[in-house]
Formats: sequence, structure tokens, C-alpha cells
Amino acid sequence: MEIVFIGSGNIASHLAKAFHANGNIIRQIYSRTLAHAQTLARDVNAAPTDSLKHLVPDADLYIIAVADDAIPSVIRQLPKTLKGIVVHTSGATSLDILQEFQHFGVIYPPQSINKHIDTDFSKISFGVEANTEENLRLLFNTLKSIAPKTFACNSQQRLALHVAAVIANNFSNALFQMAYDILQHEQLDFELLKPIILETAHKVQYHPPYETQTGPARRGDYKVIDKHLEFLSQQPEERKIYQLLTDFIIKRYQK
Repeated sequence: MEIVFIGSGNIASHLAKAFHANGNIIRQIYSRTLAHAQTLARDVNAAPTDSLKHLVPDADLYIIAVADDAIPSVIRQLPKTLKGIVVHTSGATSLDILQEFQHFGVIYPPQSINKHIDTDFSKISFGVEANTEENLRLLFNTLKSIAPKTFACNSQQRLALHVAAVIANNFSNALFQMAYDILQHEQLDFELLKPIILETAHKVQYHPPYETQTGPARRGDYKVIDKHLEFLSQQPEERKIYQLLTDFIIKRYQK
């Protein structure tokens, strides 16, 4: 398959290299900054460009791998006569944003990807969506060659997956930082929490999170909860978050 990448950042870098290693031809790499396009293009034997008007018109697949807020601008500049399937990689952007093209779809990985850190696509699930069954089949088979856990989904499922990924990844990381700050304030090392963090992550690999919930809110231990809230009385934002999550857990397990 001949592929054009529109973008040279985190996901574009990993996908381009994976597809190239799997025998696909990477025709072009586009970036607003030519030097960035050139860097990735050298790795995958592709032609670099900083002009969307100069994209080859006859590739099999065009992958828009840019920030969500840049997708509409890129689409406006793309020739609508592109012959291949045009896809974006966003979890929260509509499939219909691409409807001016004849063939279009979405390939979305619910994963935080950094081009400077190795990524094993064999462990990542890609949600695939397309405007026709034939395009879905082509995208599914193309992705499955590098990411065996690829699955078909609709827009609502993809958005749900994106929301869930933000909660599980971004929100949990923010809570890790909150815990880090609390410990630092008392001259305690964050290393003390790493075993329980790893244990929690390990348990949800094998059990539904509902079954593995522990803690004072799960037990309905209001004396401990009150002590925690008093401890956080000088940190109103952290106290509010603690109270909201505590209330959420209590209501969930009182049903």
C-alpha cells in the first residue's frame, strides 16, 4: 500500500515507521516545518513536503495525524480529488468532517504515544471507522498487519473510548501529581506509593475495577474520610477533588 502522512509528530512518526517496516511504501511526509518532514522522511524513504497542494493525488491512504484543532484547517487545504482513503487519527473528531472526500475514515489508538519512546503496536487497539464497508475492510486489514488488536467501531463508541482514555490516563496522572505534591509537602518520597500504584494497575488487568475498589469510601468509613478532609483543609482544590471522588465511590457502592 502507498501511504501519505500529513503530520510528522508522535503518532505519524510511529505509524510511518511501522508501515514502512511492514513493506508499505511511504510516498510523502507533510509538515508545516519542512525540516520536520525531512527528518521523518529520511527514516521511511519518503519525499518530504511543506505544501499540502503538492501532495501526490494517487496514493492508497492519506493519514492526517495532527492535533485535533488543526484537522479542519488541513482538510480545507487538501484537494478533494484525492483518490485514496483519507483518514484522521482523532478520538473526538467526527467522521463526517471528511465527508467531502469520496473515501474516508478514522483510525484511532487510545494510547499516549511519544515519538521518542518505543511503541509496540501489537499491544495497542486501534478503533477503525469508515464511510463504506469496503473502505472499512481495507483500513481494518491494513491496520491489523501492524496492530493485531484493531477493531471496528462507530463514532459514538470511538468518542466513548476517547473519554474513557482521558479519565483512565490523563486524570489518573493528575491524581498521581496531586499525591506527589502532598507527600513532598511532608518531606516524603513518592517512591513510597509506587508499589500500590503498580498493584492497582495490575489488578485491573484481570478484574473489573468495581471488584477491586478499596479504601475508606468503599468501606463507608466516615471517621477516616473526615480526618482526610481536615488534613486537606488548607488545600481547597485538592479537598474538593477528594470530596467529589469520595462521594462518587460512596454512591456507587451504596446501591
